[in-house]
Amino acid sequence: MNKGQGKWKAIIFAAASAAVLAVALWGPELLAGYRDGGVLNKVAAEQVEGGEEGYRYTLGSNERLYVLSMCMNSRDQQGSYALVVNRQGPSEKEITEEAVYGECMNQLRELADRGILPEMVRDVTEDSYQAVLYSAIDVLDPRNSLSVWKISLSTDIKNADKSGRMLDAYMDAETGHICEFYARTGSTWEQIDPDRMMEAWSAYQGLSGRSEFDSDNPLLENTPYYKKYRFAGIGEESTVVTVGFYEGINELFLKISK
Repeated sequence: MNKGQGKWKAIIFAAASAAVLAVALWGPELLAGYRDGGVLNKVAAEQVEGGEEGYRYTLGSNERLYVLSMCMNSRDQQGSYALVVNRQGPSEKEITEEAVYGECMNQLRELADRGILPEMVRDVTEDSYQAVLYSAIDVLDPRNSLSVWKISLSTDIKNADKSGRMLDAYMDAETGHICEFYARTGSTWEQIDPDRMMEAWSAYQGLSGRSEFDSDNPLLENTPYYKKYRFAGIGEESTVVTVGFYEGINELFLKISK
């Protein structure tokens, strides 16, 4: 190798080294500037799982029932749970006001078919019932929320014959499942099997973790005819579900509470 060739090789090596050093020092900044110049002041659309809503936090059946029970328990007092009228209306995944009465009838038929109601009740129609949409919200963790329809026999109907009628029901606006109801029946308490009724209702709701709830407090209900059950809720908490009966008016009820 002559001196001229060695000199040129040294120059080429030095230039390459300088280029590598320059890229190492300034490359990231130049690249970032180029990228920013390409997207700055431009709107970019990115598709995410779940469409427009992105990630959606979903409550299970036991959790939904627990949140609703806590909200209903807090109706007349301040607390970290709230049941408020939903004035925005149902979402795309929830039952509309136009469909709520028909869906309520579908659910009542299923309750009767499963033996949760002793017999089918009279039709629930828009001219004789009122439906109000509520939001049940865990104020400290708003992800724990759901919407429910309350369907009630209209108070505008004076001297209405209540026999064989559903009087009140809370229906999950997303699943359609009836979480609580009061209904006049032709049966007596002796004809009702609360254990069988609760087994059928828990299967209908898709609930787990059921156990009997025993209490020595005789003032828990305004009737001696009732039986209580406990279901797993959120964490270590639970929901109490009561099957009861008001004698004289033959009113069967299933209600949830704290």
